[in-house]
Amino acid sequence: MPSVVGLLEQRELGARRRVDELREEADRIQAELAVAEREWKEWAIARSRVGEVLAPADESGQDQVPAGQAAPPAEGQPGKTPQAPEAAKPKSQVPMWREGLDWSALSVDYQRILQLGADRARLGQGPVTCQEMAAAFGMDVVPARVEALRSKAKRLVARGWLAEPAAGRFTPARGVAGPGGGS
Repeated sequence: MPSVVGLLEQRELGARRRVDELREEADRIQAELAVAEREWKEWAIARSRVGEVLAPADESGQDQVPAGQAAPPAEGQPGKTPQAPEAAKPKSQVPMWREGLDWSALSVDYQRILQLGADRARLGQGPVTCQEMAAAFGMDVVPARVEALRSKAKRLVARGWLAEPAAGRFTPARGVAGPGGGS
């Protein structure tokens, strides 16, 4: 008859092997995730750049600067070139919401938060929590990720894009249209 300690050691060894296997799989997935996130950011930057190129130089209707030539400094801002007002930029600040402002003025991360809130509102599922956002975005539901999302959601509330009808629950603010101007 095997000893109890021997049986426990066998079980411990099996559990340790399982942990090692899962850690290897997690490392592989983390590496794959890093590559996918980098590719996603590159596409977001490409879309942003195209938006900058296609946007008018300014509201006055001036012609675009021909390719290969430097743009003149923006009025009142020596050395700075005019920026596309509505193009999404990675890590950009959140503009104050105003009638007619499109979601493309926001970075991709903020657009995802708004899209999730709009989808839930459309389906009658009510406001979304930051834990639900993390799960919906395929993130680990850990305090660091949840707090990062909470910070972004609070920033959207402060700028008028989201409403917070109850503490920690977010929904699109009244009047904020869906992506591309749809509701």
